[in-house]
Amino acid sequence: MDNSLTIKKDIYKSSRVLYMIEAAIEYFISLMVGGEYLALLTTEIGLSDSVTGILTSFVSLGFTFQLLAILFMRNGSVKRRVSILHSVNQLLFALLYLVPFIDIPSTVKTVIFIFLLLGGHALNNIVYSPKINWFMSLVDDKRRGRFTANKEIISLMGGMVFSFAMGSVIDYFKAQGNATGAFIVCGITLFALAVLHTLTLVFSKEKPETQNVQGVSTRKLIGELLHEKKFLRIVVLSVLWYVTNYATTPFYGTYKIKELGFSMTFVAILSAAYAVFRSLFSRPLGKFADKYSFAKMLFLCYGIKLVAYVLNMFVVPANGKILFTVAYMVTAIAFAGINSAEINLIYESVSQEKRVCALALKNTIAGLAGFGTTVLMSKLVEYIQNSGNMFLGMHVYAQQVTATVSAILTVVLLAYLKFVIMKKPENRPADA
Repeated sequence: MDNSLTIKKDIYKSSRVLYMIEAAIEYFISLMVGGEYLALLTTEIGLSDSVTGILTSFVSLGFTFQLLAILFMRNGSVKRRVSILHSVNQLLFALLYLVPFIDIPSTVKTVIFIFLLLGGHALNNIVYSPKINWFMSLVDDKRRGRFTANKEIISLMGGMVFSFAMGSVIDYFKAQGNATGAFIVCGITLFALAVLHTLTLVFSKEKPETQNVQGVSTRKLIGELLHEKKFLRIVVLSVLWYVTNYATTPFYGTYKIKELGFSMTFVAILSAAYAVFRSLFSRPLGKFADKYSFAKMLFLCYGIKLVAYVLNMFVVPANGKILFTVAYMVTAIAFAGINSAEINLIYESVSQEKRVCALALKNTIAGLAGFGTTVLMSKLVEYIQNSGNMFLGMHVYAQQVTATVSAILTVVLLAYLKFVIMKKPENRPADA
């Protein structure tokens, strides 16, 4: 009898392992379609830093498509649909690396590039909430903090090796004057990763009770969520965070490879150090959140991120390798807790049947805010760069100014978290 119960409790163990592998592979793919890698592609195509910033923030804009998940995946099993759409989205990402050397007019090339990038992010976000709900339902609610920490550690440590390998390959081809070869290798790598990622989804199990109930009204779910004050407070918190983060982060990719002059190998070394720092702090922060609350952990992490923004205010080419590295490591510590808290605050606030809808709705609203912020800040970046890096009579780089804006906004974010989110005791959901 006891053995039978034990077996039943462990039937999803292999799926939890596959989830960790899936998350790692997806992280590798995200590395190659954002940050410095995206900046390399846009530079090759001939796009400006401000446009690159906007394209980088497509991650945020893509969140608006999560609302489609509520309609497209609200009934029955989501596994098959998630697997298919995820495969297509990653194929679109792989095709990005073919665009730079296609012999077509630059305008057409730019349109195709934007279509592939936005299309990939759109499909990725349609499956995001259902996939998270699918896999997180396999985890004991009392161990979510530690599980997500372990999952992140695996992704980060794997990403460390992956980034160094890809960075070395790209630098090798660039040294040979063969940018086309570098892009082809990256495209093939992305395709191979997409195949492996699909296999992790196909061989993972799905809990019957997490499949959405037939006939549930999407409008009713949204209406109920919009009347839940605790959920709305978290939405506002996410909006503030996305505005803060997307005011500056999308512009770092070009800053690193242009003004600061970092090689892709050095970028890979940075990524490796980032992974180590984030991994070291991920489990302690996860345990802290499980013991106290994700809100308290988030307050600590936002405070650490404020330090990183302040450091970035003083990063220039003369001190870039040292000061940017320090700021990046501080950021790693902050993100050891921020990402898991984003999801788990929702899990603490709404009942199980509303979680997919809640994640999608929250991410859609926050994503639009983040994208809009990047579009506005891109005008400021363009203005400063066109003015010879002069702003208010001072010689500064655009990213120093955006970091200043983010630092100010983080103070507002901390105040909101402290006096609105944390003023009342956090309650676990009734079904936890």
